Formats: sequence, C-alpha cells, structure tokens
Amino acid sequence: MKPTPARAMKILVVDDEPMQRDMLKGFLEKQGYAVAAAANGRDALKRFAEQPFQLVLLDHRMPDMNGDEVLAEIRKADPRVRAIMITAFSSVDTAVAVMKLGADDFLEKPIDLVQLLEKIRTIEQALLVADEAADVTDALDQSDLPVRLIGSSTAMKEVLSLVRRVAPTPWTVLVRGETGTGKELVARLIHLLSVSKDGPFIEVNCSAIPENLFESELFGHEKGAFTGASASRRGRFEMADGGSLFLDEIGELPMALQPKLLRALQENRVRRVGGEKEITVNARVITATNRDLGERTTEGHFREDLYYRLKVLDIELPPLRQRREDISDLVDFFLDRYSLRPTTIDPEAMAILVKYDYPGNVRELENVIQRTVTLARGAVIRPEDLPPELRHPRESTAGNLAERLESVEKRMILAALEKENGVQTRAAEALGISERVLRYKMQKYGIKKR
Repeated sequence: MKPTPARAMKILVVDDEPMQRDMLKGFLEKQGYAVAAAANGRDALKRFAEQPFQLVLLDHRMPDMNGDEVLAEIRKADPRVRAIMITAFSSVDTAVAVMKLGADDFLEKPIDLVQLLEKIRTIEQALLVADEAADVTDALDQSDLPVRLIGSSTAMKEVLSLVRRVAPTPWTVLVRGETGTGKELVARLIHLLSVSKDGPFIEVNCSAIPENLFESELFGHEKGAFTGASASRRGRFEMADGGSLFLDEIGELPMALQPKLLRALQENRVRRVGGEKEITVNARVITATNRDLGERTTEGHFREDLYYRLKVLDIELPPLRQRREDISDLVDFFLDRYSLRPTTIDPEAMAILVKYDYPGNVRELENVIQRTVTLARGAVIRPEDLPPELRHPRESTAGNLAERLESVEKRMILAALEKENGVQTRAAEALGISERVLRYKMQKYGIKKR
C-alpha cells in the first residue's frame, strides 16, 4: 500500500454491501487516498460529523436512507463536499436527478475502477484549482490593488490557480489575452504574490514609446550620450532592480532592440546608452500581449529565441464572452465602485448585459457601468438606461470563426421560428434542415419551444 500523503484527499465510501465497500476502500487506499467507510446512511452522517471529507462515494440504494437523502444532509453540513453517486443500471435516471442536488457524477454497478479513478482525479484537480484560487483571493483581500480580479467561473479559477503557482518562481512570464481582459492586473498580482513583492513594480508600455527613445527608456543613458541627454538617467531595468519589470504590449518591441532585451534577460546585466560598464540588475520580467507572438515570429517580426525566452511561463486570459457567469459579479462590483447613491439593476437590464459580447472585455463593461450610473435618472437601472449598442447590438467582430458562425446560426434559427410562429416543421423546411437537426440546434443554443 502506498503511504498516505499528508494532504491526501479524504474520501468517505458509503455502501451497505460489505464486499463492495471493502473493495473500494482498499483500491483507493492503494492509490494514496485517505479513505473511511460507512455501512449505511446514518453511519455516514455520524462519520461526516466527526471529521471532514472532501469526497463521498455514495450508494444510491441503502436500507435505512437513500443516497439522495444522505447527500442532502451532507450538503447541509458542508456545501463544498463533492459526491459521486453509485447506482444500479435501472436507476440511472434517478442518479442524474440526484446530481441536481449537488452530486458531481455517478457510476453504474458493477463499478469500473479505471473510470472511477478518472472521475476522482478530475474532482481532485478541481479541488486543487479551487484551493489555489482561494489563496490568491485571500492575498487580494489583503492587498492594495486599484482594481480587483473579479470572477468565480471555472475559467477565472484556472487563471488564479496558474498565478498562484507561477508567482513564487523567478522565471519570465508571458500574459496573453485580448485588449481589456486584465493583463496588467494579472502582472501586478504575480508581483504581489512573489518573493520580491516589497520591491518596485515598474511598467513600460512598449506601444507608447518612440522607437528612437526605446533603448534609453529600457536601459538608461549617460550624460552627453545623445543630444538632449543633459544628465545621466537610469533605465526601467535599473528602476525595477529587486522587484518586477512589466513590459506591456511586448509584441510592439522594435526588432533592433530585441537582441539587446534578450541579452539583458539571459545575463541579468544592462549597459546604458553611451556607457562603458555593465550594470547587474535583478528584476523579474513579466510581459503581456494581445497579439499572436508565435505568428509574428513566423512572419519575421519577432525573434524566435526571444519569444521562447519570454514564454517560459505562459498565462492566457479568457475574453469576457467566454466567462459570462462572471458578468453579474463584475456589474455589482462596478456599481458599488461608481454609483454615487445606492443603485440596483433591473433583471431585464442584467439579461442584456450578460448577452452582450464585449469586444472590449472587462474594460468595456466597466465603462458601460460608469456611463450608465452617471446618466440613469433613477436608482434602478432599466434596459432603456443602457447604451444603445447593448440594446441593439450589431454583428460582433469579436471571437474566433466558430463562435461567430454559431452566433449567425442561432439568429437564423430564431428568425425562422419567429416567421413560422414557432412551428418547427416549417422552420426546419425554411432553413433547409431536418426537424431532428433543428431540435438538436435548439437544444444546443438554449432556444425554448414557444
């Protein structure tokens, strides 16, 4: 048997069949999990009251209490506990219904141990991500970041989990994402959670500096190095010594400067313009871009060796349209931030906000709320208070080809159903597809029958 790690996931196996219960317990202990067993529902509740468990394997049919009853009681005690329901083939439909109470998955008897292990490891990974995201959230609560990273979606938890693992290392980080997704905030958060958090955080926007001044901006210059250099000046690398240097829009870095940046990263030394001596610097470099650096490398606009040197660690931020479940939390946050009086939002207005694609991402949503709370006449924001581009959105240019094609397809289906007064047979005929395909598409896009 493998030794149980100190932080092994704790699993409670609940089954009234001794052979099955012992088999599951022994198998999971061999995989390194900390396992306890209960012979029935009441025994399970007693054990759950004595110590916490992260996962419960729960037989659905037991003599004293059904699995759904046990799950409901367990959920009352700890809503965070995860559960897998074990069911006979004939009660799969029941198990699916029980999953709505909070079970994460179900397995049919006889149990496939390989499948069981896959499901447990998926849940274990989700728990690790949630724990790491919670660590980052705690750090945010104690920080002075000017804007919070809001989001409890799976996509944002993955980002925060990555940040938690990346931050303590000294390696360079490349943060990728569309404009307005919060790349600078992630860079600041990496700095905040790093060992150099007490050092400076120096930011350079590579798209805002004239090319002829770029070298001086990054590496500094000596007095008289060029016309106008009336005094020696430290560059951003030197300013960031002992902290972090954030190079935003790194894809705009001039080709002539790229080998010098690569050398500074490799040797941790810089030379001022017009200077003779090299200066040792110890700065963690974080870069960000909204462009595809791999594509720019292929096209010859970005050095391949520098690209891989910057991409030692890589974090991609999802666009807001791919984490719509975070929009209501973001709206509440911005309302609190910008409202001069207590303000709420009408459900119809919230629905419009959630459906919009936000090509400008979180930054655009923030601007929308700023504008709306300033111009709204009442304390309740209604659909008519929202900007017209949200109430009457044009064809979105955001997203990849698949997303845009799906958007067009959904609108065509809605238009056909409306024209045919909801009669699916005629709508399918008008669209040139079968009624079965139409039903599938309606289910896919959440289009309800009229």
